[in-house]
Amino acid sequence: MRPDILNPLFAEISALKGVGPALARPLERLGLARAVDVAFHLPGSWVDRKLTDTLDMADAGRIIGIVLTPVEYKASGGSRAPFRVQATDRHGNYVSLIFFGRNSGWPRKLLPLGEPRFVSGKLDHYGQDLQIVHPDHVLPIEEAKDIPEREPVYGLSEGLTNNRMRELAAQALQRAPDLPEWIEPSLLAQKDWPGWHEALARAHTDPADMVAKARLAYDEIFAGQLALMLVRASSRRRRGTPIEGDGHLRSMLKLPFAPTGAQRRSIGEIEGDMAQATPMLRLLQGDVGSGKTLVALMALLNAVEAGAQGAMLAPTEILARQHFATLQNMLAGLPVNIAILTGREKGKAREATLMGLADGGIHILVGTHAIFQDAVQYRNLALAVIDEQHRFGVAQRMMLTAKAERTPHLLVMTATPIPRTLTLTYYGEMEVSRLDEMPPGRQPIETRVLSTARVDEVIEALGRHIAGGGQAYWVCPLVEESETSDQQAAEARAESLRMRFGDAIALVHGRMKGPDKDAVMEAFAADRTKVLVATTVIEVGVDVPNATLMIIEGADRFGLAQLHQLRGRVGRGDKASVCLLLRGGALGETSRARLALMRETNDGFRIAEEDLKLRGAGELLGTRQSGEAQFRLANPEQIAELIDPARDDARLLIDRDGGLDLPRGQAARTCLYLFERDAAVGLLRSG
Repeated sequence: MRPDILNPLFAEISALKGVGPALARPLERLGLARAVDVAFHLPGSWVDRKLTDTLDMADAGRIIGIVLTPVEYKASGGSRAPFRVQATDRHGNYVSLIFFGRNSGWPRKLLPLGEPRFVSGKLDHYGQDLQIVHPDHVLPIEEAKDIPEREPVYGLSEGLTNNRMRELAAQALQRAPDLPEWIEPSLLAQKDWPGWHEALARAHTDPADMVAKARLAYDEIFAGQLALMLVRASSRRRRGTPIEGDGHLRSMLKLPFAPTGAQRRSIGEIEGDMAQATPMLRLLQGDVGSGKTLVALMALLNAVEAGAQGAMLAPTEILARQHFATLQNMLAGLPVNIAILTGREKGKAREATLMGLADGGIHILVGTHAIFQDAVQYRNLALAVIDEQHRFGVAQRMMLTAKAERTPHLLVMTATPIPRTLTLTYYGEMEVSRLDEMPPGRQPIETRVLSTARVDEVIEALGRHIAGGGQAYWVCPLVEESETSDQQAAEARAESLRMRFGDAIALVHGRMKGPDKDAVMEAFAADRTKVLVATTVIEVGVDVPNATLMIIEGADRFGLAQLHQLRGRVGRGDKASVCLLLRGGALGETSRARLALMRETNDGFRIAEEDLKLRGAGELLGTRQSGEAQFRLANPEQIAELIDPARDDARLLIDRDGGLDLPRGQAARTCLYLFERDAAVGLLRSG
């Protein structure tokens, strides 16, 4: 249970003064649902304000703070014309204060003639005249003492101002308690860090305070590393079942080619882990097309050969059904019963699956979160395989392992190549296997970058591709962080292509019902449709070898990792494949660098390292959709710098300082709850 001292900080956002339904909406869009979310929503930049008493043309382009006296109103004709307030400084120098789109009564009330006011805003010049457009502060002089020279600037959404965000942050800070120290004393002294509460206050007051920000980043990393160590310790205490199959099922597999050296090495590592009484906890990393499914199947068959059951968990229904179909094909002719269980399975089919799991008649189950449900019981679950691990949190993994009398071995997979720093950060409790070779026959995908202005040429090329018997994907741009807008973009593109190619065009997006989505995917896989227009719902879980052309519209709006995952939908057979990245007209430096790297390499691990530099850890792992808590305070550079001391500190706490029982450990327990890694505390009790 969360310590009482933290309860005020974890209050709902409505507990903050002035937050009603209207203000809660823009806060919710930023992911700020509680006071603690506001406290951890640190300003990303700042405004340096020059406090002066004299208007000076040399200050044009700067934010200034100055006492001005309004002397004249100038209302232009028309409702859209600006309203101007002429004002002077104490030396009689003139400036125009300009307001757009407001009733003139508002600036008149704000700036009554003849009454001095403190005004802050960006000073600009228009010809020989000075002006301030929409001042950010207009206050009576006695109220201006609280306006800082350096003002933090927060990330905002429509309907939320920086001033309001600053007020809410101040309220959240008032709710933040002074907490006992969890950092090892010699490390704290070496870094000369302030206490936690002081660091949080300093980070909000002065966003340039890198010492305070480093302290907060360390705390978050430390909580993550301590949680991972507790998970591993709990796993080691649990009793598992040694699994050693005799190989008779695996020898019956008819593989189209010999496994790569990386696959053989990973299979050997997994078999070695499964032979131990301590439950396996292993991460299998593999780039798109590196053959993770075969490695997972070998592990599942190892369990079945030993008289046990295996389960494979996928984050989406599309991916679960893709895995089910793939495994069915690979197991053709083998005496292995495989079933699928998602939220769509109902009635007699579902009951038959549940009975088969309970009596052991079903050897391998593939499914989504539905396999967590209480009604799902296994006769002897010995291995759980979780695909796309970054979308599942520690607590969800523990729900699955609770399905067996003895803790099953756990193999988690990700198709997102992860830099080593992040592997330690997110998966530090796991052993790691890497598939760093491609199976024979895989051809590198040729990647080209084209301007969106050439879309007509692309459509002509698409027509030639279809006429030659090929299939293609057309992925529509990420318009904004909204599934609906992506859907609308996909629908518009599909309609325009249908006008040219008719029924050869299919459409799939995330808001379609499961059966409808499956029907579209099945028709495309069977070559009954030629072009699949889609949102990023096809990022994972689609395997159509005949599809050798990928067109990504608005490619400059995607991150590297997502572009790489989408590109990986082609090049899955023995035919040459092409990926066309359609970019907008004006490219920023970061977007230009992303697209250049995509054109240059197919190496997912190199792309991941660059993505870490360009975008940061949270976006790289897709954590907005995940069950795993993303880093809110630590940036990639801080992770790289602080993960080693944080891991060492966590190890000292467990090995030397009495774990969570002694005073520093009690403080560390509070840290785990503060950063919502408290599932690890529960493991201590259950272990």
